[in-house]
Amino acid sequence: MSTPTSAPVAGDRDSAVAGDRRDAPTILSTFDLDAAWELNPKVALRPEPFGALLYHFGTRKLSFLKNLTVVGIVRSLAEHDDAESALAAAGIGAAERALYLQALTALADSGMIVRR
Repeated sequence: MSTPTSAPVAGDRDSAVAGDRRDAPTILSTFDLDAAWELNPKVALRPEPFGALLYHFGTRKLSFLKNLTVVGIVRSLAEHDDAESALAAAGIGAAERALYLQALTALADSGMIVRR
């Protein structure tokens, strides 16, 4: 598996288009790898060649997952006891860990994934 060239994070549709991150949270939550997570039931995941689109029906936010490995991790979260197990099952090593943790943190902060 190759390491992504950029952080595999989800982006808000408006800020991704405009390149303006003023609406982004200034303080990131602490993502708990030991907690059980799942795709928010209010979120639809649509696979795309570049990764996937996530649409939150509650907030009407659209996010892009630009990495197929992140898509696989997000899909598998509900099958694992915790996020740590999902990362391990996806073969994420220590060198790549920070990138995937950043992606999961962004998804949790935006409400795309939630604790079970």
